[in-house]
Amino acid sequence: MARRDPSPPKDSPASAEGAADAAEEGYLTGQLLVAMPGMSDPRFARSVICLCAHSAEGAMGIVLNQPLPSLTFDDLLAQLKLDPVPPARRIRLTQGGPVEGGRGFVLHTADWETEGSLKVTTGLALTASIEILKAIAEGGGPRQGVLALGYAGWGPGQLDDEIQGNAWLNVPADEALLFAEQPDQLWRVAMSRLGIDPSALSGSAGHA
Repeated sequence: MARRDPSPPKDSPASAEGAADAAEEGYLTGQLLVAMPGMSDPRFARSVICLCAHSAEGAMGIVLNQPLPSLTFDDLLAQLKLDPVPPARRIRLTQGGPVEGGRGFVLHTADWETEGSLKVTTGLALTASIEILKAIAEGGGPRQGVLALGYAGWGPGQLDDEIQGNAWLNVPADEALLFAEQPDQLWRVAMSRLGIDPSALSGSAGHA
């Protein structure tokens, strides 16, 4: 299994046009990766990852279904000294991946953006700034979002090789999957979207 700890690809699509170009080239920006049952890396067992960038330079994504039970949104606001605490609204937290685990990223609907937001698709963006946390705490911000600590990253060709090696399936993303209220069920739900019964798969089964 290829390692998943390089820096994000230098030429990550930073606009809707870039994301569209990546999709046209056969890349999977904006789709969900779903780990096969035989995933050999325990950090990604039964993981569902939103690919925020995928190109010839590599890929980066956010794991959606590894909750952070030891840290709450209120705790994070307090640590960052952001008001108000308690906040007017909250979003759930997830362990986004093994790279830069102390850095926060909000994956969110694109109805709210700020300078530096990465446009993943027409309706989806990724923001790593204090402004979005403050906006959410005050009751505003994007309609839907999830706060990730860290991310998953792949170097040039690594993810493509893993997909060819049957480590991952891919499924189109929608808000029900991206912002699932029960992340512990997300892997099975994503599998069912593909018409797959996980119990019927072996680690060497084919890929989408």
